[in-house]
Amino acid sequence: MRPIGHVERDVRDEALRGDELRARPARIVLDPALTDGLSGLEPGDDLLILYWLHRSTGYDLQVHPRGDPSRPLRGVFATRSPRRPNPIALTTVRLQHIEDNVLEVIGLDALDGSPVLDIKRHTPHYDAPYR
Repeated sequence: MRPIGHVERDVRDEALRGDELRARPARIVLDPALTDGLSGLEPGDDLLILYWLHRSTGYDLQVHPRGDPSRPLRGVFATRSPRRPNPIALTTVRLQHIEDNVLEVIGLDALDGSPVLDIKRHTPHYDAPYR
């Protein structure tokens, strides 16, 4: 597996977490050779972004949700903890603008420099839980 692009942000974001990051716009810069793969995406589309948690080190099988020790321990697979055996994250974003190989999005909780592994259009039929 190799990244298809990376995340760029205008501000240093080390101190920001989760919802604070999601509230700030971000850019996904795709490998220029893959630009034709963006055909059909339009502003307003919801997208699923898979990315590598590149600053995550190690993992714990039991974690306190949101890093809050007042919350009971849970298995890492029952949480959104970045400290995972395979530090892959998934976030739904809203596409704001697209120009050439650059997507401007809102809702992304990835840090500056995060490698992007895949982009998929959100499709309610497939992305809703199976019932």
